[in-house]
Amino acid sequence: MSFNIKELLKSGPLFFDGGMGTMLQSRGLKPGEASEHWNLTHPEEIIAIHKSYYKAGSNIVTSNTFGVNPLKYDKETAAKMIEGALNCVKAARDSFDDGRRFVALDIGPCGRLLKPYGDLDFEDAVEAFGFVVREGAKNGADLIIIETMNDAYETKAAVIAAKENCNLPIIASNVYDESARLLTGADIPAMIALLEGLGVTALGMNCSLGPVQMRSLLPELVKHSSVPVLAMPNAGMPKVVGGKTTYDITAEQFGDIMAEMVEMGAQLIGGCCGTTPEYIANAVEKISGKAIVPVTDKNETVVSSYTHAVCFNEVPVLVGERINPTGKPKLKAALTSGDIGYILREGVSQQEQGADILDVNVGLPGLNEAELLCTAVRELQAVTDLPLQLDTSDPAAMEQAMRIYNGKPLVNSVTGKAESMAAVFPIVKKYGGAVIALTINEAGIPETAEGRFEIAENIVKEAAKYGISKKDIIVDPLALTVSSDPNNALITLESIRLITEKLGVKTSLGVSNVSFGLPGRDKLNSAFFLAALEKGLGCAILNPYSEEMMSVYHCWKALHALDTGFGEYIAYAAPNDAKKAASVSDSSSESLQSSIIKGLRDTSGSTAKKLLETVTPMEIINEHIIPALNIVGKGFEDKTIYLPQLLMSAEAAQAAFDEVRAAMPASDNDGPKNEIIIATVKGDIHDIGKNIVKALLENFGFAVIDMGKDVEPQTICDEAIKHNSPLVGLSALMTTTVPAMEETIKLLKKHCPDTKTIVGGAVLTPEYASRIGADFYAADAMEAVRCAQEMFK
Repeated sequence: MSFNIKELLKSGPLFFDGGMGTMLQSRGLKPGEASEHWNLTHPEEIIAIHKSYYKAGSNIVTSNTFGVNPLKYDKETAAKMIEGALNCVKAARDSFDDGRRFVALDIGPCGRLLKPYGDLDFEDAVEAFGFVVREGAKNGADLIIIETMNDAYETKAAVIAAKENCNLPIIASNVYDESARLLTGADIPAMIALLEGLGVTALGMNCSLGPVQMRSLLPELVKHSSVPVLAMPNAGMPKVVGGKTTYDITAEQFGDIMAEMVEMGAQLIGGCCGTTPEYIANAVEKISGKAIVPVTDKNETVVSSYTHAVCFNEVPVLVGERINPTGKPKLKAALTSGDIGYILREGVSQQEQGADILDVNVGLPGLNEAELLCTAVRELQAVTDLPLQLDTSDPAAMEQAMRIYNGKPLVNSVTGKAESMAAVFPIVKKYGGAVIALTINEAGIPETAEGRFEIAENIVKEAAKYGISKKDIIVDPLALTVSSDPNNALITLESIRLITEKLGVKTSLGVSNVSFGLPGRDKLNSAFFLAALEKGLGCAILNPYSEEMMSVYHCWKALHALDTGFGEYIAYAAPNDAKKAASVSDSSSESLQSSIIKGLRDTSGSTAKKLLETVTPMEIINEHIIPALNIVGKGFEDKTIYLPQLLMSAEAAQAAFDEVRAAMPASDNDGPKNEIIIATVKGDIHDIGKNIVKALLENFGFAVIDMGKDVEPQTICDEAIKHNSPLVGLSALMTTTVPAMEETIKLLKKHCPDTKTIVGGAVLTPEYASRIGADFYAADAMEAVRCAQEMFK
């Protein structure tokens, strides 16, 4: 029986299994030992565990392949491990032939952070995941579960790999913290936009949180998801009792809370760390017979970045138009000379002026548009968290940019021409995006609103043939200049009304086109913008530096009860009554502190170099660089700045440091430094967190000895003795590797009694860290920096 989730859910919720690592530890898995080796060395134990979950009531049991990928093992070894793992699950399933038992290929994080924040190329990640998918599909998996993902970009790479290498259903599950964000900043609506755009079968959350904490996040998932929702919490929060890892929720309590979650809207239920068959059996007992909350299409038109989603609702969406070379000689010059810094400053500045989305158009004759568009997308996403509008008429450039875009983009555009729809819709369907649809066909642009409505209607019908919902179509009825025909504005305005009311899709306009060829363009543009808003315009592509346009926007929102307490209007109007915004291309150069905060690497380096002409190196460090890093660090701690921005600010600070160090006398560079050893413990190949901590520590002036990942306890201890290190940082992602962390701490306390330890990782809590003997616990990278500063002050 194939895994048809719609048919299966008609009989009630579906149940996944629980924590494989927990079960293996109880059967003798040694601290730091990679569990996937047991697929080949102890298959009878793996089969017995799988059988126990099927017996407990699990419909879907996952293969023991969480840590297997060709970045960790050679391909021959990885293939044997995957084959062995799938054979174990299939052998267990053979005892339960009721048509509702399935085998899921389990795919976990690859253990490395993707560029630009890490060192792994996106396509290398896709290939690594693709290898696992091919082997899993070949060996009989019924479905794919991509789980415990804490980065949106890595999640996208895994889903694309699954789509390109098999035809199996795909379920994607992410790790959220209690603030409902991933490690790299994505919130729940952003992940739903991305994953639904990519076409996953179901989505949800697992690990990190217990059922109590996860229950509080579920309403946001259910509110926005149009596909079934998965919830797989840990067995509570971890603690150590009698030298063993235990959890603070009993199996009985787990079942009660999971039953509540089904009533709240979860359709797929399972467990993660600490959830034994007893936990799953309790959940099955409490939930069986319950009807699920039906899955409904939320009909949300939405795009996203790596941090948040922008929903097209009653509040009009603003797309900043300035990264488009048409009529912009300075931008043309920057594109021709390869001055990406100009584009980045323009993007950051438009965000500061209030843009919700940034249009990115780099098409110029003689340039490689596909390559340049991808470069602009990567670099802009490194310094701004706004969603991007990929503005190109070249399908090849569109596909390449959509593929590497981190989130669900807005695409500009498709037309009503058959050739255009045949080229664009397959790309949009594959990679997930909302697309601007221009009301033009082979006959041109109709001269009536009814004609433009007919083209829009045809585009929506054609998109449906490709599986693209009309919620992902945003129609641009085209604003033509009134200088050529005074009726042009009226036709466009009537088109907006018809398309909004009769077709039920969102609309967009390049507002400034209406005034082409006339003086005082901002005056006409703003009046036209106001009229379009009254007709239901959902999205405006405009110049956010225009005082007239932004005034209309803020006033319209305030007068239509879309600005609670007039907060945005007051923030916009009160301090700026006499100040007109100016384009970044005309503004003065960025200050060093501002450049670091914004993550502008090139600008930070050049500004520091210029400052050295009048300011001493130490003054630059103490009065510009460190204060900027402190501001960013505080923002990260307050959750107003997210990990990618934190890392790019660190890179910008590094660029400034490099210039400063080059100007310092050799004696100033050779002084003693505060040395810290860091390592990911034995058995754990996930070094993302460690690498982030390293980057920040170095930018705050610490010398870091990075021992890498999967490091033996004795090796770490020997290194601490060798360097007489006062502080050692240890990282672990999986519960199965925490015993190796505890063993390392014991060795350090025995042989290096003056050395302090700081620990971190998704499975740790302050209480847990204290019980295994750690001196400090860091919930995130900035907290690790604060601990180090406190230690060395």
